[in-house]
Amino acid sequence: MSSGSGADSAPAPTTHETLAEKPAAGARKSSMFSSLKVRNYRLFFMGQVVSNIGTWMQRIAQDWLVLSLTGSATAVGVTTALQFLPMLLFGLYGGVLVDRLPKRRTLLFTQSAMALTGIALAVLTLSGHVQVWHVYVAAFAVGLATVLDNPARQTFVSEMVGPDQLQNAVSLNSANFQSARLVGPAVAGVMITGVGTGWAFLFNGLSFVAPLAGLLLMRSRDLHAVQRAPRGKGQLREGLQYVAGRPELIWTIVLVGFVSTFGFNFPVYLSAFADDVFHAGAGSYSLFNTLMAVGSLAGALLAARRGTARMRVLVAGAVAFGAMEIVASMAPSLWLFALLMAPIGMFGMTVNVTANSSVQLSTDPAMRGRVMALYMMVFMGGAPIGAPIAGWITDAYGVRAGLAAGGAVSAVAAVTIGLVLARMGNLRLAVGWHHGHPSVRFVPRETRELAAVA
Repeated sequence: MSSGSGADSAPAPTTHETLAEKPAAGARKSSMFSSLKVRNYRLFFMGQVVSNIGTWMQRIAQDWLVLSLTGSATAVGVTTALQFLPMLLFGLYGGVLVDRLPKRRTLLFTQSAMALTGIALAVLTLSGHVQVWHVYVAAFAVGLATVLDNPARQTFVSEMVGPDQLQNAVSLNSANFQSARLVGPAVAGVMITGVGTGWAFLFNGLSFVAPLAGLLLMRSRDLHAVQRAPRGKGQLREGLQYVAGRPELIWTIVLVGFVSTFGFNFPVYLSAFADDVFHAGAGSYSLFNTLMAVGSLAGALLAARRGTARMRVLVAGAVAFGAMEIVASMAPSLWLFALLMAPIGMFGMTVNVTANSSVQLSTDPAMRGRVMALYMMVFMGGAPIGAPIAGWITDAYGVRAGLAAGGAVSAVAAVTIGLVLARMGNLRLAVGWHHGHPSVRFVPRETRELAAVA
């Protein structure tokens, strides 16, 4: 594949650069909302505000409906697994198609499909005919649409804003999603207890009108043109070889895989804590999600302000995320557990945004669809493996053991990968004082004497 023009492609940083001091190529510090000056991205952003609120409402309603119908945390895990199973099975092929197809038209199709799925589930629930297998089918259908929607949506951001604003736009997308998480669960909790889950599903289906309108109102001439990959043989293998030859990509994706598979099973953990540990209702489950969203929003805005995507930030964020999950698993009261959701959300979002923007900035635009499909396959496709395991541990040994185990795996994976990358980059861990403050950082081995006196 052609590497593309220099304006659209950022050179991949070396392992030495990603763990040490140099920021990811193409990233630069900017104002927190600078990418919103781009009209097309502003339309996209506003459409996603409405749609994301509906998405969070449906997530809460879906988990609570399954728990109400079955009384089983394993069933909630199965629902989550079915929603992400298509990404695990077909995600790479979705990336190949996204590299070939026009991104805006692809998103018009996928967003329409997800809207129809939400409306269908609303009709079944409001009519009183819903069964758990209906929810399973709906979750799987959304997952099928996601196979194309996620890589198309991720890569379309760079076409809207260009490489200079990519880090900022990725961070604001995450802030957008987490802002909706503040509203969606709260509204869903009131709606579920007041009028039932069906209305939350209906709102989600109708909310897709906003992003569809935004896509239709965009100006094609203002998009940053990216040459689409022609149809040909071996494109899937080519994408895998591209990632395998770049340590900064492969190890980032591996770390995200461990964290997402074992640490991000919140539909299982939070519903079980609300129902089984603290014996509370849907309102407490919504509260947990809302407070986690507060932390996630803070993490996303800090990433937008930071404007860089460093591997050391990713590793440190994953270690902190796992440690906080272990602490939360031992929380003796509902309110302490709820308060711990904020730092868990902040560190989890640090991992998400840093990994996402680092992978995109390090990837050739002509390969971005396939690379992001692999990234999203690992990030979302871990749920079919992790969610049933988390559900089984929760049912067999208790949710406290499940959450602690997920946090431990995340932290150990982060430390291990950090040490592997440091060894590959001929770096060492320096602990001491830096500019008058305590410092723990990776530095080149040849600067050992200088680091000791810094």
